[in-house]
Amino acid sequence: MTPWTPSGTVYGTLLNFRREWDLWSARMTQDPHKAAPKAPVLYVKTANTFCPASQELLLQDGVSEVDIGATLGLVMGAQARVVGAVLLGDWSVPHTSYYRPPVKFRCRDGFLALPAQPTPCSHTDAFAQLRIEVRRNGEHVQTIDLRDLVRAMPKLLADVGEFMTLQSGDVLMVGSDCLADGTRPRAQAGDRVEISAPGFAPVTTTVRGAA
Repeated sequence: MTPWTPSGTVYGTLLNFRREWDLWSARMTQDPHKAAPKAPVLYVKTANTFCPASQELLLQDGVSEVDIGATLGLVMGAQARVVGAVLLGDWSVPHTSYYRPPVKFRCRDGFLALPAQPTPCSHTDAFAQLRIEVRRNGEHVQTIDLRDLVRAMPKLLADVGEFMTLQSGDVLMVGSDCLADGTRPRAQAGDRVEISAPGFAPVTTTVRGAA
């Protein structure tokens, strides 16, 4: 079976976990925004980032490490209905701005690790209490609990639908959580990262440095 890749656009969601929202709340009132965002803060993972199952992540252009952004992606069908879900590895070069994430930090080649196949579903209720585990070289480094979402999945879908229509084949990532200090787990050349959750095809990626 051919490894799965998205047939539409992949959207990421920022600041959608309570811990990170709380850590950023004091800065939300500062310039240039002067208030907390009222709508979901989205970004796009371009097609060059798609890294099918079992492919390695190659670090290039002087990048020595990457943030591990484990997340759940909702796969859309006709009429903006959810038809599946996937675990994803949303890699990014470590950076400080999450309001305006630079393309060069999030949209490098291979910066979206994909599973072999999606998990079919017709609603998000089954994932409301999902816990995603992240391991680096076999060591547990993070647990992501979807009960901690600022916008639960039905609310996120509804709020995004207020200003844009998700098309069949699109994927909406619900967001990735940070650690207690506001950072994310990081990986460097030689590391093997596994993202897993019950009922889902795991995402396993080996990080390689440029030759």
